[in-house]
Order: sequence, then C-alpha cells, then structure tokens
Amino acid sequence: MTIAPARQSIDRWPGLDIVPSGPRAAVSARVARRLFEAAVNRLDVTVVVGDQTFGLGGPVAVVHRPEEFFARLGRHQLIGFGEAYLTGAWDSEDLGGFLTVLASEVSDLVPQSLQKLRAMIVARPPRFHRNSEDNTRDNIAHHYDLSNDLFEEFLDPTLSYSSALFPSDVVDRGDHHVATTPYDVPAAAGLADAQAHKIERLLDEAGVGAGTRVLEIGSGWGELAIRAARRGATVRTITLSTEQKALADQRIAAAHLSDQVSVDLCDYRAVTGTYDAVVSVEMIEAVGWEYWQTYFETIDRVLAPGGRVAIQAITMPHDRMLATKRTYTWINKYIFPGGFLPSVEVVDQITRDHTDLRLTGRLSMGAHYAETLRLWDQAFLAASRRVLDLGFDERFLRMWHFYLEYSRGGFASGYLDVNQLTFTRPA
Repeated sequence: MTIAPARQSIDRWPGLDIVPSGPRAAVSARVARRLFEAAVNRLDVTVVVGDQTFGLGGPVAVVHRPEEFFARLGRHQLIGFGEAYLTGAWDSEDLGGFLTVLASEVSDLVPQSLQKLRAMIVARPPRFHRNSEDNTRDNIAHHYDLSNDLFEEFLDPTLSYSSALFPSDVVDRGDHHVATTPYDVPAAAGLADAQAHKIERLLDEAGVGAGTRVLEIGSGWGELAIRAARRGATVRTITLSTEQKALADQRIAAAHLSDQVSVDLCDYRAVTGTYDAVVSVEMIEAVGWEYWQTYFETIDRVLAPGGRVAIQAITMPHDRMLATKRTYTWINKYIFPGGFLPSVEVVDQITRDHTDLRLTGRLSMGAHYAETLRLWDQAFLAASRRVLDLGFDERFLRMWHFYLEYSRGGFASGYLDVNQLTFTRPA
C-alpha cells in the first residue's frame, strides 16, 4: 500500500518543507546522485528516476521529485533519505522489501574508500538527546506518550511493543541458540499467543515463581508484570512514561493484581531495594551507549544473591555499533531520541568488566521480529483512518509506516537481531 503524501499543515514538522539549496547543496546533490545510482545498480532493486531505471531488478522505488530527493540525500544522507519519503519525493509499493535489500548491503552502499570521510559528514546527536537523568523523561515521552490509543490501534491485545516469539525450531549454535524462521507465515490472530510465549520464556529464564521479588525495568503497558504476578511474584515495574503508567495501572487493577504489582514513575538509576529477578524487555535501546555501564551496575546492585536477570535486547553487529555510535539518525530525529542499539559483544564485555553478572544464556530471534513488524505495519495501515481521527496527520502516517518497514528491513536482512539474554552470578 502506498500512502498519499501529506496534504495537511506541516507546522508540526518544523523545517521539513525546506529543501536544501545553494551552491553547497547543488554539489552534494550531484555527488549523492552518482553514489546512489552506482549503489542501486549493484542491488536487486528497481529504481525509477524520471525516464531512467537503475538496479538489477527487484522491489521497485519511484523517485517522483529527483531534485528534491538528491538535495536531501546529499545534505543529510540517510536522514535526508527518510525525509524525502515523508514529503513524498519518493515512494515504493513494497517499501519493506525495498528497504530490506538496502539494509542487507548497508555497510557497502558507500565505497570503502569514501567511508573514511564519514566522520566529517554525518550529523552528531544533539546534546539534549543524551540520556542523562535530566533528559531521559523528555526522550521517552517523545515516543511513548504519543497516545495510548495510537498504540492500541496496531498492537495485539497484550499491548506488547516488542518482538514476539512464534512457533519455530531452536538450533544450538554452541555459544547461543537461534529461533529459526517461524514454521508458518504468522497471522494477526496468532500474535497475542506469540507475545505471551515471549514473555513466559523470559520469566522462566529469570526464575520467576511464587514468592519471587521481581523488578521490571520498562513497564510497557503492564503485560509482563501481570503475568509475573499470576505466577505468585511480587512485582515492582518502573517507567518514565506517564501514559504507559496510567494504562498499566488500569490493566493491573482490572486483573485484580494491584496488591502484587506497583507501577512507579522512576528512572532506573534511582531504583532501590533487593530483587530475586530483574527483567527488562527492549529498554536497553533507550539507555544510550554512554550509560550502558550504569544500567548494568544498577541491576547488579539490586539483584539478590542467587538472583537471575533476563533481558530482551535489539542488537546490531559490533563493528557497526562502533562505527555509528556517535551518529544522529532518522530514527533518533523522528522516533527514538537518544536511542542506540548495543551489540551482544559490548553487553558481555561491560558485564564482565564492571559487574558480577555473567551472560549464561542467549536466544537469537531476529526473524521473529521481522514478522512482528510486518503484522504491526499491516494493522497500522488498516487503521489509518482511525489514526487520523486521533489527531495525527497524513505525514505522520507516512513517518510511522516508514519507521515500521525500515525496522522490518533491518531484521529481515539480518543486519539487526533481537536476543533474549540471561545473566547469572558465578557461585
């Protein structure tokens, strides 16, 4: 499905209506065009630019306004690429397929000889995106406080905003396990069960049962806390999203579990107490690389002797993490301010060097996130009219569709992964 370019006011999108211009923009646009055409001519895609066609054949993208597209790409690189989609300068009927091909070759789209200049060109994250205690709540609110109604439109009834775990084989790779491609193409009707399976596996890994004192870092909308409490645990779950807390409190009360679960507006750094199990689902991505050590030191500090930790984390290759950790991205600008993905290697290194925690279990399940995102995007597109009725505009529809398919491309290509990581302390 192609979403029409925005026709409404763009006051909520400051600067997006300004196309780069001037001598510098003209030069960078010419360079960007040469690099773009050379790159797509090596890929299994079809890109139509005016009366020219590039690529080896595959998912089709059409550049409707070449001058704008290359001006944005030249001046703002991948941010400009995404912004050109938001304005309708280019489009694709198979956006996820097109972006998957690009993601599979992302490290080689620009010739290696020019990548040495990368540090001189790419934008740096603004200081207010750094996830200090002063900034983190605003960064979280930018995304998670958009509207509970919005998230309810495309998530399953568990309101799980993280990768599901569908039925599949699990292969032992020696140092970790891999959940292979789901047996069947998952359908929306099975998403809630797959989300429940993901959560129950994490609780199993953390050893959650009757009498367990559980800390959850990042509440979501309360599903994991509810399931832990149903096992007989006492749960403290923390969040910085006022919208998430309000709905999580409602859902916990409706489940008659308020005496076992407390939802606190609290920064993870301020947590006190002692817990037998610490669980966290796709929250480390919002910590920021500068604070990963603090995050794990906090978990180590509050974990009781003999306790266990289970974390679900989106990860990226270690070399790409090192190369991009000071880069300001489209995702940072429009979706997750201050967000950054770790590698499994850096998580293992930090916990070994700065805590008593040891990584003792890992399940890789990236193929399952690609399917989760596909289902979310289908539901979001189907709810477009209702999203507009919530007060969002058509440009927001394009942005969210691009975000979901951009993310899906990362997992479908194997560039991104998601892992359930288990930590214990040596005896």
